[in-house]
Amino acid sequence: MDLMTNFLTRMNSELRPDVTIIGGGPAGSTAASMLAKDGRSVLLLERDQFPRDHVGESLLPASLPVLEELGVYEEVRKAGFLPKYGATMIWGSNKDPWTWRFEETNSKYEHSYQVQRAKFDDILLKHAIRLGVEVCENASVTEIDIHSSIKKVKFLDHSGIENEIETSFVIDASGQSAILSKANGFQKWDESFQNLAVYGYFDNVQRISAPNENNIFIESYKNGWMWNIPLQGGIASVGSVVDSGFGTEGLKHSTTKEFLLEQIDQCSEMKSLLGDATLIGKTTALRDWSYTSEKMAGDGWVIAGDAACFIDPLFSSGVHLAMMSGVLAASYSNTFFNDKVLADASAFEYERLFQTEYSNFRELALLFYSSNRTVDSYFWEARRILGEDRSYSPRSAFIKAVSGQSAKGYERAALERGVLPPSFISAFRAQVDGEEAKREKLNDIKSDILDLIPVLHPDTKITKSPVLGHREFEWAMVLTTSFRDDPIQCSSMVQLLVRGSDGKRTVRQILEAIAGFYKDVEYVNLIEPVVEATKILYMEG
Repeated sequence: MDLMTNFLTRMNSELRPDVTIIGGGPAGSTAASMLAKDGRSVLLLERDQFPRDHVGESLLPASLPVLEELGVYEEVRKAGFLPKYGATMIWGSNKDPWTWRFEETNSKYEHSYQVQRAKFDDILLKHAIRLGVEVCENASVTEIDIHSSIKKVKFLDHSGIENEIETSFVIDASGQSAILSKANGFQKWDESFQNLAVYGYFDNVQRISAPNENNIFIESYKNGWMWNIPLQGGIASVGSVVDSGFGTEGLKHSTTKEFLLEQIDQCSEMKSLLGDATLIGKTTALRDWSYTSEKMAGDGWVIAGDAACFIDPLFSSGVHLAMMSGVLAASYSNTFFNDKVLADASAFEYERLFQTEYSNFRELALLFYSSNRTVDSYFWEARRILGEDRSYSPRSAFIKAVSGQSAKGYERAALERGVLPPSFISAFRAQVDGEEAKREKLNDIKSDILDLIPVLHPDTKITKSPVLGHREFEWAMVLTTSFRDDPIQCSSMVQLLVRGSDGKRTVRQILEAIAGFYKDVEYVNLIEPVVEATKILYMEG
């Protein structure tokens, strides 16, 4: 009896799994491991046999805390992957290479890794198996029924025989197959990013100069841009991203290998690095169209990773978004089992958190594309016009992130190296100038802040809303305004401060009321936190 037959025999005779996950990539394996750690019975259906090849080898530091939470970081660290300290680019206002490093904005995680995805993804999936996840490979899912309380998943086994599994909860992490999104009409294509990528792997590739030899190298050129990701064993992933129309037409007259080599030949630095290199294995063309899903979560189901959304690969965000959404999907699943009412309310919060992270990378990619002036061509002119036609609000989450010190690092690099659209510069300056004016006003206050009378913006509200807690969503009180995209979870002290700011009482009087609530805390120990909270609320608008 083979593994598939043994699996089917047990599934037909035993209870249905709590959660069935479609896809064993970073999103699916992350969600599976998180759920297994919480005692859920998990079945994972994977179309391929691992290890399997996959593009997208360059990780971000934001993925490392997730690896730690999963308990697999040490295994990844010892796997021999090259540490990635940042990126080196030919992009922006001139053709000189420039570098930014993670350590400039992230003191805890100063590097990430350049990984062979076959090996990396296999590590994650095998870790899920060790935690008790039932993994069935060579299982191609054909249909997911989410319209009843008991979900049903149909799949073809390795023999082509159709099988059906009943389950309480479904996580679609099927990658760009996007089974649920496509079947239910949720998928929405992004007209701003309709590119095509052609890539392959090269041996004996020259590295860029130390200390940046492990960086991803990106070079913009007439037809688009190219990546060079150094991997262990002297191998490098090399690819070209071009306009979809241009690439499709070019591939009518050339093989993928010929097309890739033609693009390399037009990039002076890339051509130099690959001068003594040898192309190994096959070359691949992928449609690089960005998309998102209008709905990502519902009663007993959730969509994660590329199955929910995909953004241009310029910033190596794919694995980060996949693992982040895997954590969120597991949390949403736990909430479903623990509190159905809370789960219903948490569907929107899952989507908001995922869409916010996706949107920040999307806005950043638009900004980078429109800021490049290293070459004049149709590809770049079209993207400059797109950037110039956009309007930016100084209150938007992206502008606020860029005007601060984001841990990603890309935002500052774009500001310093590119030629930015006037609308973005205007919004950015308005945000920075507004915050600076408020700081100066705070510094100029001669009297004690405790003697001032705070006045709330009329749109400010405190409401009960789901927030992400420890491996599940939970109810919390949050502060919302009409000019913030994201709610702010607030403590009981901040709630009392906000509710007491009626335009009549001073901060001191509000403090006295707060002290009456915190009877076990000495009055003097409340002064500093109340004053600091008042300053923060003022700075936030």
